[in-house]
This record gives sequence, C-alpha cells and structure tokens, in this order.
Amino acid sequence: MQKVIQRTASARKQALRRTVKNHERQELMERLTMRRQRKDYGVALYAQHKAARQNRWEDWEKGSLAPMRDSGLDASTYGAIPGVILQPPSIPKHLRRKHILFAEGDKVCVMRGRDQGKINVIQQVNRESETVIVKDVNMYDVIIPEWAKSRMGHQNDTQAQNFPIPMDDIRHVIPLEDTDTGETKLVIVDHAYAAGPYNERAPHSKLPRHSRYVSGLNIEIPWPVEEEPPIADADMDTLRVEVETSTFVPTLREPPFPSTIIDELRNKYSKFRTRHDPEYVQEKLMEDYRKEYRETVSMMTPKTDSIRIGTAKNAERRKAMTDEDGKMRLSETTQAFINSHLEESWKNSPKEKAKGKRAHVHKA
Repeated sequence: MQKVIQRTASARKQALRRTVKNHERQELMERLTMRRQRKDYGVALYAQHKAARQNRWEDWEKGSLAPMRDSGLDASTYGAIPGVILQPPSIPKHLRRKHILFAEGDKVCVMRGRDQGKINVIQQVNRESETVIVKDVNMYDVIIPEWAKSRMGHQNDTQAQNFPIPMDDIRHVIPLEDTDTGETKLVIVDHAYAAGPYNERAPHSKLPRHSRYVSGLNIEIPWPVEEEPPIADADMDTLRVEVETSTFVPTLREPPFPSTIIDELRNKYSKFRTRHDPEYVQEKLMEDYRKEYRETVSMMTPKTDSIRIGTAKNAERRKAMTDEDGKMRLSETTQAFINSHLEESWKNSPKEKAKGKRAHVHKA
C-alpha cells in the first residue's frame, strides 16, 4: 500500500511539473510572438523611412534627371503611409506592466525616434499596446481609402495623423525648484515609480488609483487635473422637479402599486408564487393531462411486445434467485465450485503439508 501511495504522489508531481513546463513554454511563445509583431511593426515603419530617404538622396544626386515619382496613380498619395500600420499590436494582458505612469494631459519629452527632443502633451493613452499619442509629434501622412472619404468628408487622398509612441521612448517633464537659485525649471524625469496612497476617482475619471514618484528624490508627480464632463438634459431625461413631485395618493380602493409590478419584482412563473394567472394554470393542467395520457397509452408493436415479455421473464428469474432478505442466492454449481476450490487450497496450504510429513514420519 505504501508503494501505491508513493507511485501516486510521484505521478502527481510529474503531472504538475509537466503542467508548469507547458505553461512556461506557452508564456515564452506568447512573449516571442509579441516581440515579433512589434518588430514587424517597427520594420514596416522603418522601411517607409528608408525608402523616403533613398528617394530624397536620389533626387539630390541626379538633380533634373531624377524620376518623377509623384505621377501616375500615386501622384496624390506619394510619400504617405497606409493606414493599416496606424494601430500597433496589442500586448497580452498577463504581460502588460502593472502600473501605467502616464495619463492624458501629462507633458512628456520624446527620447528616441525621428522627433527626439520634442516636448508636448499626451492626447491619448493606449494601455493594451502600452503606447501614447503626443500632440504634434510623430506625424505622418496617412492614405485615406475611398470608402472613408465619403464618411469623413475629406477631399484629399492623404491626411496627417499622430502615430503612437511606445511608453519606453518618452519621459515625464515636470517643474522642479532649484535648491541653489530658487528658480523653477522644467526637468526631464529619467526614472519614476508607482506607489501608494491609492486614491478614489470619480466615475468619469480615466486616471489610475495609484500615485507616482521621482526615483531617488521621492517627489510626487501630480496627475493632471481632469475636467468634469458637462451633463446636458436630453429629451428623454426626467427632470428632478418631476421626480420629487408626489403623484400617488394612498386610498383603500386601490392597491399601493399596480398588479403588474409583482411580475417585475418576482419571476412570473416562479415556484415560490402562491397565485398565478389563469392562462398559466390552464397550461400546467394540460401538461399534466398529456403526461398521464402518455403513461397509460403505449404503442404495441412486435418489438416492444418481445422486450416487455423478456423484461418480465428476467424479473421473475431474478426474484426466484433472491432469498427472503432480497439477497442473491448462489446456484448449486457455483457453491460446489467454491467448496472444491476451498478444499484444494486448504490441502495445498503449508500447514497441512507439514502435518502430512509429520504423520508419515511418525508411522515410519
């Protein structure tokens, strides 16, 4: 029994180890897939930049002999980027960073890319891809498809759009007071971290609940101030004056609420209800009648008749083989076989063999 327990525990450990390895392998594949997608996204943008630089160099080198690229079908969209690569690939939920340190309205500085060194305000934060859109930074001309022109009301074939910037490529820009001169200057924060206290936000707020600080100095970076969205009364809204006006006058002739409200408070067909609609009661009675009719009437066919007869014979046979307590009795053949097997086992037992040897020696 101890060996069985050990084998079971060993098999459980092996299964758990395989499960952990499969989970780690799957997580590694997801990380590799995410990195490959983000790399392909960057390669697609870089290919556009490289082709544009090469074309500019060729135009400068050849001068008047340079080919006219802004002609033909691509005359109005030359130098623009397809809108397919406008949205970066999203990151799986379990691989995203726990705390987002950027919000709409933060002033940031771009540290890498074609607009390195530019400072402006964040207009949008995408937590799924961990990217931000900065105002008037990383602008590209995007090709507008034909179906979008009529919807958006554009006449041109291209439109300038802000492309997303990874959060790793930007830094906070905050005002800090110089301890020596006492002047307040804008400083680029190289490293920041998230910590408590965790604040309660309004329902319309998009800000995280955690606070953020400058690493090393432990100076809190304040979140941008959000404006409360204006609430305008629509045609379907009920005014507060109408809500506070008392329109119900209790009397003995009328119930305190309409009878249809009980259906909203409790299920119309709940089994806990004591009273039901007459239509529901009538339908339930008809269902009971149909059930009783199906139990009394059976389709008599040769197959069903033989099955019914066979079932009755098996029931009689089983009843004849049971005793008064309802237990199954053994047949004479089975009892004789069991007795012979027990006698044979008893004769071949070591004790009986030893007794036979001693009796033979005593007679001799």
